[in-house]
Amino acid sequence: MPDSTQVSRAQEIFAILQATYPDAHCELDYQSPFQLLIATILSAQSTDKRVNLVTPVLFERFPTPATLAEAELSEIENIIHATGFFRQKAKFLLATARALENEHAGAVPDSLAKLTRLPGVARKTANVVLGECFGASEGVVVDTHVRRLSQRLGLTSEEDPVKIERDLQALYPPAQWVLLSHLLIWHGRRLCSARRPNCSACPIAHLCPNCPPSKFFP
Repeated sequence: MPDSTQVSRAQEIFAILQATYPDAHCELDYQSPFQLLIATILSAQSTDKRVNLVTPVLFERFPTPATLAEAELSEIENIIHATGFFRQKAKFLLATARALENEHAGAVPDSLAKLTRLPGVARKTANVVLGECFGASEGVVVDTHVRRLSQRLGLTSEEDPVKIERDLQALYPPAQWVLLSHLLIWHGRRLCSARRPNCSACPIAHLCPNCPPSKFFP
């Protein structure tokens, strides 16, 4: 368990990022839990911007789980091709739509256990849907940005996403879990990139063990 100093530092990071990004939110476009579920599956090894270019076409053609469940695999592949790994993703989308229809009466389930039993849905995707659509803080979304920043900021030393999530859950109360992910993702996209982190402009540089003092002190 983290000590009080670690928790205090983690809370300071949260407060500064919240003030820096007051509008932080999920950047996938969606209008329903079904759309967000599909968009999040597509976002694996892709970018939100690319997914947002693909989903309008996909949802116009297949607006419900029932219509997607009856789709031809090749048509799904053609529509989502630009998101990468399109063959596997198409199989997941088709299988998930059929599971929603056959096991959940066409509705997206609102529990972590039920969501993670859907094809192609792991904890990250389930936590996105639960936090965004159901206001449920059952976990922390650990994507590539959250993983990189939580390691860089010294919030975890783990590599496995499940273990990273546990470390973050120990540092932050459940009420902060959903927003924490958004804040770290926004910071990773806007300032703390993988290759060239902009330490000189970073509002939490003084709290980052991987940012040399020379980068933010003259």
